Amino acid sequence: MSPLIQLQKITKSYRLWTESLTVLKWIDIEIEAGEFVSIMGQSGSGKSTLMNIVGMLDNPSTGKYIFNGSDVSELTDDDQSLIRRQNIGFIFQSYNLLPRTSALDQVIMPLLYQDVGKKERIERATIALGKVGLAEKLGNFPNEMSGGQQQRVSIARAIVTNPSIILADEPTGALDSKTGVEIMEILTELNREGKTIILITHEHEVDVYAKRHILLRDGNVIH
Repeated sequence: MSPLIQLQKITKSYRLWTESLTVLKWIDIEIEAGEFVSIMGQSGSGKSTLMNIVGMLDNPSTGKYIFNGSDVSELTDDDQSLIRRQNIGFIFQSYNLLPRTSALDQVIMPLLYQDVGKKERIERATIALGKVGLAEKLGNFPNEMSGGQQQRVSIARAIVTNPSIILADEPTGALDSKTGVEIMEILTELNREGKTIILITHEHEVDVYAKRHILLRDGNVIH
């Protein structure tokens, strides 16, 4: 059986005036379904660019990306968007919450793009928030919650569509160490339930939660 994710000779370059900046260099990575993998690297190593490619938010300059047996380069933007909505949940360091929107409505949002009725949307969002310990915060707005609670909302939003993959980009970067541990324990539990977790981080304290580690340096996979 083929790996869930296969990156083959992936490069990514950006044009800067008359020069070209290569951020990723001949990346070969395979990730199996159900793995908990960290992609570790300092700022500027290319790890967020790599996450954007894996999450189909950006396309590589060269190379091949095989997702669940399909060559992503052969898919239309609409096809990529559909795969992303059905299979991938995103968690970001900055939470990406809307300031005037309740926790419940934040989590409902991804379901608006799927054929899910209003009653089921509310039920699923309520369950997702309860799963991350926010059953009592459904009506709260971001400015009424701590950073850790806001990140829990973003995790609930990521899992409400029941994706097979969670892409977490520096999920503890804006949190204190105790709250960071709580967030990582949630991700660990999601992995135990069978979800593939891809963790982008530069923190060794966070990296240890992963079962396999990929190190990036200057756009290259070191190991």
